Amino acid sequence: MSRFLERLAAGPPIVADGGMGALIASAVPRLRCPEEANLRAPEAVVDVHLGYIRAGAELVETNTFGANRPKLAEAFLEDDLEAINAAGVRLAREAREVAGRDVFIAGSIGPDSGGGYAEQAAVLEGRGVDLFMVETFFDLDDLEAAVASIRGVSSLPVVALLSFDAQGETIAGVSAHEAGERLRALRLAAFGANHGAGPTAALRALGDMQGGGDVLAALPNVGLASMSGQRIVFPHATPAYFGAFAAQARALGAGIIGGCCGTTPAQIAAIRSAIDENLAPASPLLVRERSQATRPSATTERTELQRMLEDGTFVVSVQLDPPLGANPEALIETARAVRDTGKAQFVDVNDNPRARARMSGIMASVAIERFTGVETIPHLTPRDMTLTGLESILLGAHAEGVRNVLAVTGDPPESGDYPGKHTVYDVDAIGLVELVAKLNRGEDWHGRAIDAPTSFFPGVAVNPTADDLGLEADRFHRKVAAGARFAMTQILFDLEPLAAFRDRIGGWPVPILVGVWPIRTIETLVRVHNETPGMVVPEHVQERYRRAGANARAVGGELGLELIAAAREVADGVYVMAPFRAPMNVVDFLPELQPEAHDPVDTDAVPAESSTRRTTEAGTP
Repeated sequence: MSRFLERLAAGPPIVADGGMGALIASAVPRLRCPEEANLRAPEAVVDVHLGYIRAGAELVETNTFGANRPKLAEAFLEDDLEAINAAGVRLAREAREVAGRDVFIAGSIGPDSGGGYAEQAAVLEGRGVDLFMVETFFDLDDLEAAVASIRGVSSLPVVALLSFDAQGETIAGVSAHEAGERLRALRLAAFGANHGAGPTAALRALGDMQGGGDVLAALPNVGLASMSGQRIVFPHATPAYFGAFAAQARALGAGIIGGCCGTTPAQIAAIRSAIDENLAPASPLLVRERSQATRPSATTERTELQRMLEDGTFVVSVQLDPPLGANPEALIETARAVRDTGKAQFVDVNDNPRARARMSGIMASVAIERFTGVETIPHLTPRDMTLTGLESILLGAHAEGVRNVLAVTGDPPESGDYPGKHTVYDVDAIGLVELVAKLNRGEDWHGRAIDAPTSFFPGVAVNPTADDLGLEADRFHRKVAAGARFAMTQILFDLEPLAAFRDRIGGWPVPILVGVWPIRTIETLVRVHNETPGMVVPEHVQERYRRAGANARAVGGELGLELIAAAREVADGVYVMAPFRAPMNVVDFLPELQPEAHDPVDTDAVPAESSTRRTTEAGTP
């Protein structure tokens, strides 16, 4: 048995150190990552180790948490992987020698998106660590893989730590109880919680992990961090608070107790005192038994759009741009006029088309539905919002009764109001559909249960005239696999490309709405063909406009009606794009439409169909 395992079995709990990275980043300015200090500012790393050892830590972790190849590559340091890890061990050993105390050195290993755990572990063991701390994992599968990889190159003890929220779940929705059961099977030196939402969250997780007589470990953050300018600020948890935490952690079976981000030698000294004095919990434990809640089942509620598509009724929608300002009256007036024609059933609303800052398409749709009763199909792009923001606005829209949503990639910022600014894109359009599907199942992006499932009817864009039809077909299949229930095509001026694209993808897996734009001038038509990515105007259509001369407006209307008539034979509906600056003009066009029921499309017999949406205003598919 290793010296560390003997000490762990003998008790009392081992006091570990606190958050290395935060203290080093504060002490050494302009580091590309905390691990760079191993080479650039080694004296600062030694000083942090000494601070914790002198406060009473019996175990210190090497400054190597993020010293794996993918993370170092982000700082252009991947070629220094071995040097950084080797220096991390050397500096911890140097601090131990300076302090003159018998301290265990744990090789810190964090999540590695490349799975190179064995590479890092081999370097750390070769330089003399006593054990591995595999920590701050949010994905249990990844943690299990990390442990297996490390054991493939080393026989040293392994301590495995997950991060939990205040409800005792990982960000991936795994409960501490389930995590404990799975980690118990790995026969680790210890397992438990670190990082996370603070001491109380760690105690809750430990309480849920109890039951097998295992050695647990608790090394939480000092609390939830916040931002002050460019600085990360942690709450001022008193040393006494951490002393009380240590007493409760020990009572729950923790054999290793320390801290993570924001914890300083002051908190570690308080833990040391609590252990030395055998401090008993002064109040009831901060954890409680929680029943495993049953996830609510998804609703079967259907939108009118879904009902019509499933019943084989030809769908007509009018596409509108939200206002550039805060006044929605013109938009509402147009939606009301569209409704009163009786010829279109829906209004679909763009989301910051051409990357211009407009009223949110989701919020504009809320206003339309509230004041006109017209069912909307708001477009939503992940370009401008984080996953949290996307989930938040979707849940808010659902609360307001909006159910349809079209996931689009969105135009790049370079084409909009703020060129040079960054996009967000935590997910793309495929990921956005996956998020909607998860909400419909009653869970968030990471699989954690939400209060109740949503009942969105998600759609996607597809472009049968895309430059790279192979890529377009692949992305369309992935969108459908992610949960798309209908699709809207790019604006089309000829339905022939639909047949070729349909054949390429093996038939339409979801209902299709064809995009129609009755352009009124040859100038606009030529500009769209030459300047709008993803939109193609066939030469025969351009020639038709040229021959019309001053009568181009009439040609636009005729062509639009022809496309709608043809779409009745090959698609499930159309959306008609309203003129940019005079959206009410679309009302003059709509009376010619005659929506009627038709048999469901035979995808093996029809010559064409589509499923993407225009790039001009809606964004790339």
